[in-house]
Amino acid sequence: MNSQIDFSGRPFHFIGIGGIGMSALAYVLTKRQLPVSGSDLRPNQITRKLESLGAHIFSRQEASNLEFFRPQESADGIVLNSPEKLPVDKSNLPQVICSTAINTNNLEYKAAIELGCPILHRSDVLAALIADYYSIAVAGTHGKTTTSSMIGYMLWQAGLDPTILVGGEVNAWEGNARLGESKYLVAEADESDGSLVKHAPAIGIITNIELDHPDHYETLDEVVETFQKFAEGCQILVGSIDCDTVRDRLNPNISYSLHPDTGADYTVTNIDYRADGTTALVWEKGKALGVLNLQLLSRHNLSNALAAVAVGRALGLEFGEIGKGIATFEGARRRFEFRGEAAGITFIDDYAHHPSEIRATLAAARLQARPGQRVVAIFQPHRYSRTLTFLEEFSESFTHADLVVLTDIYSAGEPDLGLINGEQLAAEIGKQHQQVIYQPTLSSVCEFLLSNLRSGDLALFLGAGNLNQAIPEVIATLREPAKATS
Repeated sequence: MNSQIDFSGRPFHFIGIGGIGMSALAYVLTKRQLPVSGSDLRPNQITRKLESLGAHIFSRQEASNLEFFRPQESADGIVLNSPEKLPVDKSNLPQVICSTAINTNNLEYKAAIELGCPILHRSDVLAALIADYYSIAVAGTHGKTTTSSMIGYMLWQAGLDPTILVGGEVNAWEGNARLGESKYLVAEADESDGSLVKHAPAIGIITNIELDHPDHYETLDEVVETFQKFAEGCQILVGSIDCDTVRDRLNPNISYSLHPDTGADYTVTNIDYRADGTTALVWEKGKALGVLNLQLLSRHNLSNALAAVAVGRALGLEFGEIGKGIATFEGARRRFEFRGEAAGITFIDDYAHHPSEIRATLAAARLQARPGQRVVAIFQPHRYSRTLTFLEEFSESFTHADLVVLTDIYSAGEPDLGLINGEQLAAEIGKQHQQVIYQPTLSSVCEFLLSNLRSGDLALFLGAGNLNQAIPEVIATLREPAKATS
């Protein structure tokens, strides 16, 4: 795909504009007063917000959507929605943006090809924005959204007014992106499809490296090669040497670790993991900087915060400014997000879908759970390829849960080759765990939870699919008896 992006006023048209990554780009471009349109089969809160800002949203992905760009001469110059035929000069055709999820048989995509529109990948737009700013790009298998959101929030609170693009929604800026007026940009950089290699930020962060996308990578070495190419494009590389792969296969300019004996540039002592947050004394090259306070739970979030400290110091911020921002950061949505209480049961929504993420999230839940409180893990596996590849790892990831409820696999567009299903995964987990229940559909999950959850339970909904859609129904049903008796 063509990687030449025109920010001078040529329109952008996003096929699948409602996706979390696509919509963040569309938001920033719309706020920069560029003509933006897009299509999505499922209008949502994000598309409605883009529409309110001036983007034109189509609810279908049809070839006729491209008619929107036929130009008409007026007193004000070129305007949209003309019935006139396209001119021979195609310089005003939109730059059509796609993600890896868009199939080449998509009618809108095929129409854009026939018209001669420039066809660009989502990552091409992000790479161009990264090149347009003094950019901080956060990469890694786990922790990207939390770390990039935390860094963006920290810089915002320090008065640096960054532009931010992340893979999750953050209440502080009411979405997955914000447009700042400074030279700084903070972005989440995704490795899932190999496009990470396109990005060349001023500061790159690598939180960790694991095999997570077996639909794209066959081996860990292939994943490492992608991160190595990304590292080569960074002016400054910040990396966690608690990850053996980062430590052994990369050479970060600035290192961080939760263990002082690693010799990392940034480390911590006096760690206190509590149910209401975390505190630690931060060290910079052997010198104590001060105490860091986090609202977020568990060791993985302390590691994410240490990455933010390293970035803040690289930008010349005083530790007091850094600590103030991190202390008030509440996290991104779907990252151990509190969704409500009903009948004495606490409901948490988390995006965890890789065995390492599940293990870390359940460890945080166990830390928060009161004595005698059950941790109930409700998990929707994400992708057949991931479930099959990590079958053994998944079976060992639920040790911190008292009860595990599994539903069938969310395909995320992958074909079912008949090699694995949710019931088989439940059987594997059952070999390591005494209480594992398989409920194939969301409706059967809801029915089971309504009959089996009890007051005091901490219910965690885990997965990157649509499992969290069940949470409001369960909460509302549990609250109904209370309404009837009030």
